[in-house]
This record gives sequence, C-alpha cells and structure tokens, in this order.
Amino acid sequence: MLVSHLPNVRYLSGFTGSNALPLVSPKKSVLYTDPRYDFQAAVECDCSVKVMTGSTWTDAMKDIARKRYSRLALEAERVSHQQWLGASSVLGKAVKLAGVGALADRLRMVKSGEEIDLIRRSVKLASKVYEKAIRKVKPETTEVALAAEIDFQMRKLGASGPSFPTIVAAGERSALPHAQPMNESVGRDRLLLVDMGACLDGYASDMTRMAHLGRPTQQAADLHSAVLEAQLAAIGAIRAGVAASKVDEAARRSLKKRKLDKAFMHSTGHGLGLEIHEGPRIGRTSEDTLEAGMVITIEPGAYIEGFGGVRIEDTILVTETGAEILTPTAKELLVLEQ
Repeated sequence: MLVSHLPNVRYLSGFTGSNALPLVSPKKSVLYTDPRYDFQAAVECDCSVKVMTGSTWTDAMKDIARKRYSRLALEAERVSHQQWLGASSVLGKAVKLAGVGALADRLRMVKSGEEIDLIRRSVKLASKVYEKAIRKVKPETTEVALAAEIDFQMRKLGASGPSFPTIVAAGERSALPHAQPMNESVGRDRLLLVDMGACLDGYASDMTRMAHLGRPTQQAADLHSAVLEAQLAAIGAIRAGVAASKVDEAARRSLKKRKLDKAFMHSTGHGLGLEIHEGPRIGRTSEDTLEAGMVITIEPGAYIEGFGGVRIEDTILVTETGAEILTPTAKELLVLEQ
C-alpha cells in the first residue's frame, strides 16, 4: 500500500514534512520524498528512505515497478484521477491497482497513550490562552483583534498555531456556526462566541465558549442554559460500545424539549487528533461506534437568526464506562462587566 494523505504519512512513519509517500509491504517499508527532506526524513523515520530527484509520485511508481509486486493499494479517497492514471501508465498491466478505504484513518480513531497525552497538553494550552485573551476584551475590541490575540498567545505558549482558523463572532453573527472574524467591535450587551483550538506537536484541540458583554438578557441566558443541558446530555450518553448516532440523538432530544431542535443544524461532534476533523463522526447518520481511547468533541448549538447563537464544546476522551472531559475551562456563560 502506498500512503499519500499527509496525516496518515505522519501517523505511520513519523515524518512531518510536506511531501512523502510511505510504501508499506509485509516485509519492508520505504518512504519516498524529495531532496528538501533528505536529512529530516532520516532523523524522523525508522524505515528506509529514498530521495527522488524528479516527481516523487512518478519516481515512486518506477521504483515500485522494479520491485515486481503483483498488487498495489492506493488511498481511494486521497488520490486524484490524474495520479491514478499516472500510476497505471508507469506500472502497466503487471501490477493491479486497488483503491482501498480509509484504513490508516480507521487506525487513527483510537489513540495511544502517547497521543492522548499530546492532546491533553494541546487542550490545556488552548484553555490557558482563552482565559488570558477573553479577560482583555472591551466593547471596542474587534473580532479580528481578539482572534489575532488568541493566535498570538498560542504561538507564544509553544503551539505551532491554531488547529483551525479561530472563530470569533459577536451579537447576531454568533448565529453563524462558522463565522469568520470581522473588523467590527464586539460591542455591548451582546453574546460573544469563541471557537478555537491549538496545534501542539501535531495534535489538535477544539473548544467553544460563550461570553456576554454586560448583563445577559433572559433570552441569552435561557439559550445558553438550553445548549449546556444538551451538551451534558450528550456527554452523559458517551461510553465504549455506544453508537455515535445515539450521542447525537441525546443532544437533539434535549434541545427539542426546549423547542430548539430546529435551531441546531450541524452534527454534535467529531473525532480529532492529527487532524481537527477525523473519525468518528458524532451525527444523526453516523455508522461509527465509540471505542475506549477515541477522542471526540461534543458541541451542540442553537442559532437564532437576528439575535445570535450559542455553542458549547469540549474535547472528550471516551472510556470503557463513560467520558472524561479534557477541557478544563468553565462552561457557564462568562459575563464581562463593562
């Protein structure tokens, strides 16, 4: 099997560069890369390394052809049509190409102890950054400035950067689940949504917290209370052996009691690790089953057009008997008195 998706490359080989193709076979593994990574690959990988001076993909295929394998598996969801045709052209009829599913992705769903420790560190760093940054917010602070402060503090504390573009949305814009920060002040008497995560030693974290500039209205307080109840209901449904769809169902059932089920339009959560979004998917149609060692997010939300939205998100470790919430930051609506 030739692996091409970079997170899978890193998982299988330890290589952290931007161009590499590990070939995994029953007897021996080799990593193909280019001259930029000659020294780096030798240090990071415990398999043999071949540095290709031309196209890494084409030269790897030429080398594979010389090995006289009868079959070669490629990651079906990660390989372009052009790459497939190029491989077929070089290998000819002697080697049968097979497109396979997300084999490495499936292995990555259940984290090792070392991976869990890395995610814990990433979670703690992100939480520390949030607590530092949110206390600096004033009504005149812009969404862009707060997002920039969060990203700066992440790097200052040792992260390579955010694990995804930081979301900061105030007032009516908090009803946009994936709002991009704008150069507009957060203002007074408004909800403030912050969705953020750090990337530390390759591993992601993810959290969403809500604040309010000034005393919250009853509508804002009730909306936050409803989403928090839904999040706790979903967390309460987590344990090894439970269908991921049942966790999603628990959140939706809770929101339905508050007549907010139609205000929740995305999945309840997702796995994370080397990528911010990976398996399992915590959604209505998910066919995944939770296993001990999976690390997931639980992030229900409710969004009211013209008013605002609330989302509360934690990074969570699935255990045999339940869930361990890794995110230490308090989940109450944080009131920033101005």
